[in-house]
Amino acid sequence: LAPSDYYLFPNLKKFLAGKRFTSNDEAIAATDGYFADLPESHFNNGIELLEKRWNKCIEVSEDYIE
Repeated sequence: LAPSDYYLFPNLKKFLAGKRFTSNDEAIAATDGYFADLPESHFNNGIELLEKRWNKCIEVSEDYIE
């Protein structure tokens, strides 16, 4: 139930799509910049969605919900 699998990384993948980097440091800087530019509400929304997803898992007694 990590928020990264459905909330955090899909948007990062879209941001990085088609970009080419000449070094690992350049890729890390771009990724750091992406996260630094996100408003705090972005992360709060992810946590709220995680809680809803977690409750669905409990309701249906499963460990994964789409």
